[in-house]
Amino acid sequence: MPQIAPFKGIVYTSAVAGDAAKLICPPYDAISPALQQELYDLSPYNAVRMELPTEADPYSAAAGRLHDWLASGVLTEESTPALYPCSQTFTDETGKEHTRNGFFAALRLYDFAEQQVLPHERTLSGPKADRLNMFRKTAANLSSIFGLYADESMMADAAISEFCRSNEPLIEATFQGVQNRLWRITEPSLVNLVQSVLAERKVYIADGHHRYETGVAYRNECAAAHPEHTGNEAFNFILAYLTNIHDEGLLVQPIHRLVHKLPSFDPECFITKLDRHFTVWELPGRKALDEFLAGCSKCLAYGIVLPGKTFAMTLDCKPAEALSRPVPEVMQQLGVVLLHDLVFSQILGITDEATRKESNLVYVKNEKEVFDAVASGSAQLGIVMKPTEVGQVVAVAASGEVMPQKSTWFYPKVMTGMVFRSLEADS
Repeated sequence: MPQIAPFKGIVYTSAVAGDAAKLICPPYDAISPALQQELYDLSPYNAVRMELPTEADPYSAAAGRLHDWLASGVLTEESTPALYPCSQTFTDETGKEHTRNGFFAALRLYDFAEQQVLPHERTLSGPKADRLNMFRKTAANLSSIFGLYADESMMADAAISEFCRSNEPLIEATFQGVQNRLWRITEPSLVNLVQSVLAERKVYIADGHHRYETGVAYRNECAAAHPEHTGNEAFNFILAYLTNIHDEGLLVQPIHRLVHKLPSFDPECFITKLDRHFTVWELPGRKALDEFLAGCSKCLAYGIVLPGKTFAMTLDCKPAEALSRPVPEVMQQLGVVLLHDLVFSQILGITDEATRKESNLVYVKNEKEVFDAVASGSAQLGIVMKPTEVGQVVAVAASGEVMPQKSTWFYPKVMTGMVFRSLEADS
């Protein structure tokens, strides 16, 4: 029974900070050095200056800015605890408009063994150490985790949607083509309704695994330092953006693979080896590949891009017969699991270490980049992936298994700067 709570959000004061579109930024792990500089140039108050500062001591810089911006009125901590609905509207490559709905809340931190909040990916020590230092210095949640829950009745969603239709947003900001809108809910009856719905569901982490595990580590540190703690202190909770898996705007995009720097790579030999396990056929080009992948109901289907040629392929046998080692059934239908084991490891000889170091692999989110990289010669081979389904993410998390890295890309990213949360006040 995961517990959520309203919280006193820290928000930008538009009269002082200016246009909200110049203030928000993606989470730290989605900011390249080039984008970091672009965001710095947008505004002296852009959230990147706390989320990912350029200073040699980024943690002290972030903490100093948070303190100064609160003191000068750039930021304001609200007086009443609230839930913060947030919608993100965007248009996909085909011109279709999507709106993903969710809300920000304080989510109680649980150990994964408690089976209330469940992961679907492994984490790395480096990012967790980085974020723990940020938690310690700022005593704040600067960016949220992104969690999913399953409520087929859509009871809370309907009530929140009705509220948003009847009220003007607190913040409206468009970034990279995505319109972000934030509201504030303080009405006790509506807050209680949302809490009651979440209390009967588990939360599955879609994005922000490192931040969540850092939150648990920070909670444990604070609890040890304050043996008199009650369990209601703010450090027992983390800022979370929560979306129903039945929300029509919830999309998982694929992450494609580029193979490079393989010695003696022979495209014709590669296709011959694929023919032993897959049905492989040549297509006239990218449009035909898109149509194939969109219309193919099989999870284990892929696009192959080689210089001057495009192929489609589907697995012929059962996954267990093709994998080099036993894999739980819930993992066998994941395209990335079969691809990395059968194609990359067994056929191409790419080792697990090379995969971890990305010595022979590059991950891209835009299909055009796959075709461009192969055409330019910067990649020997491109693999166009089908997206992982939301139901697969939930099933893997519920089973206790975790997906390989780069398995999912929930688009768009939840933006940093829509609302912040202090870790010093009681929730």
